[in-house]
Amino acid sequence: MMRFVSALVLMAVAVGSWTGTAAGQQYGDLTATFVYGGNEFVAGPLQVTSDKEFCGKFPMPDESLTVNSENQGIANVFAWLFLARTDKAPEPHSSYAETAGSEIHLDNNQCRFDPHAVVLRTTQTLVIGNSDAVGHNCKIDTFANPPINYTIPAGGKFEHQLKVAERLPARVSCSIHPWMSGWLLVKDNPYMAVSDKDGKLVIKNLPVGKWTFQFWQEKAGYIDDVSIDGQTAKWERGRLEVEIKPGTNDLGKVTLAPAVFAD
Repeated sequence: MMRFVSALVLMAVAVGSWTGTAAGQQYGDLTATFVYGGNEFVAGPLQVTSDKEFCGKFPMPDESLTVNSENQGIANVFAWLFLARTDKAPEPHSSYAETAGSEIHLDNNQCRFDPHAVVLRTTQTLVIGNSDAVGHNCKIDTFANPPINYTIPAGGKFEHQLKVAERLPARVSCSIHPWMSGWLLVKDNPYMAVSDKDGKLVIKNLPVGKWTFQFWQEKAGYIDDVSIDGQTAKWERGRLEVEIKPGTNDLGKVTLAPAVFAD
C-alpha cells in the first residue's frame, strides 16, 4: 500500500513539473476595455490601386483605428507582460501547454490581412495563407528575427517560425497591394493579448504578484494618456504596474481621447 501511495506522489510531482504549474501558486486574469472618447468615429476608405477587378469588389476601410459604432470599443490594442532585458518570464500556467506548439493563422482575405493584429509565441508556427484569387506578398518587418518576405500565390500558404521575442509589434505589409497592413507581436511567453471588436482584452492565468504590462496601438503608439472612471492617468511608455490577485483583475473602461491618435 505504501509503495502504491509513493508511486502516486511521484506521478503527481512529475505531472506538476511537466505542466509548469507550481504547487500552491495562485493565478489571476487581467482585463481591460479600451474605448474611444470622442464623437462617433468612422474610418475612411483606403484606395485600391492594383488588381482593381478583384480587390475593388470588397469594402476597404482604414484599420489603423477601428472603433465599434455600438459601444465605442477600440479593436486591435496590444497588451503584453513587460520584462526588462534581464528579467525572466514566469513559468506559464498549465492551461497554455496545449497551445504551445499550435499553428497561428494569418490570412490574405479580400485583399486585407485577417486578422489585422496577431500574437504569436516563439514555440508556435505562423501559417501565412492566401484565400484570394490573386497573388499576394507578405512582408513582416521584424527586428530581432530575420525579416519575412514571401510571395504567396492564390490558394497558397507558407509556414514560418520566429524564434526570438520582439520588443514591439512588427508591421505586416504587401508590396503588390500597398494599402494592406497588419501587425504581429512575437513573445517567448503567452502573457499577451489583443483587444476584440468591443475593445476588450484578457490576459489569463497570470501568477499572483506585481507585474508590469505594456499597451500599444498602431496609430497611437505607446498608450500613455488615458482616462479611467473620469480620472486621467499617465502610463509612461505605455507601461502600467498591476498587482495581480486571484480571480479577475479588471482595469475597467480605459478611455482614449481623439488627440491620442492625432498624426
